[in-house]
Amino acid sequence: MAELPDQEPETRQEIRARKERERDELYALDISGVEWHSAPGTETHEERVEIAYLPGGAVAMRSSLDPATVLRYTEAEWRAFVLGARDGEFDLEPSPGGPAGSE
Repeated sequence: MAELPDQEPETRQEIRARKERERDELYALDISGVEWHSAPGTETHEERVEIAYLPGGAVAMRSSLDPATVLRYTEAEWRAFVLGARDGEFDLEPSPGGPAGSE
């Protein structure tokens, strides 16, 4: 959160309390009518990640095989993830004898 010129920086405790409030508000949203999106070209029977855009720039994410389990991210969290993905932070190195990400 940006500081105003005459405002003291938030303490760790204040930041933690603010983030808890944001998380509580995010999970209190009724998302029963949201529109879920997945990558183009994926078949409906295939497992895929689906996202839904929520008010305030937040995003919900779920697996198509487990639609009842939904993770929710604030706008700042989602932005950090997307920027990290674009920057290659989540690129997996192939392990010996297997495809990328296999152990």
